[in-house]
Amino acid sequence: MTPFRAGLIAALATLILDQASKLWLYLGTDLVMSQPWRLAPFADFVVVWNRGVSYGLFQQEGGLGRWLLVGLSLAAALGLSAWMRRAGSRLLAVSLGLIVGGALGNAIDRAAYGAVFDFVHLHAGTWSWYVFNVADAAIVAGVVGLILDSLRPAGRTRADAASAGEGRPQA
Repeated sequence: MTPFRAGLIAALATLILDQASKLWLYLGTDLVMSQPWRLAPFADFVVVWNRGVSYGLFQQEGGLGRWLLVGLSLAAALGLSAWMRRAGSRLLAVSLGLIVGGALGNAIDRAAYGAVFDFVHLHAGTWSWYVFNVADAAIVAGVVGLILDSLRPAGRTRADAASAGEGRPQA
């Protein structure tokens, strides 16, 4: 399987899992009326509508901000897809695919509802993590994959090595 195909599968799987989980929880259950749902001593399902970006930053109440964030998500997905097309390793392509799928999943929410539907809340004692969804988790996993790929010497191409000065003859 080519790296691009693996990345495309990761993007589609992320998008499908993200949208299916959101639609099921929002339309197929009574979570909105009966939240929180305790899953474990450290995890709940809750309903949070995020009108901003990561960690609730840059909250947008108006239509202009909403559509700017949709456009930004689509532009990022398009740019990352072009990078994914040229990826030389599966790890890089899958990592990019996870980010693309997550960006598209959250863009769909923003376009359809005006906000992103977040529902997973992790906590322990007095510590509480931000509420997130499948798309957010995929984006984080994709960024971790990008970091790991950048640390792998085998993942570097000859062009990367030459630009780093490794291909120059010694004087």
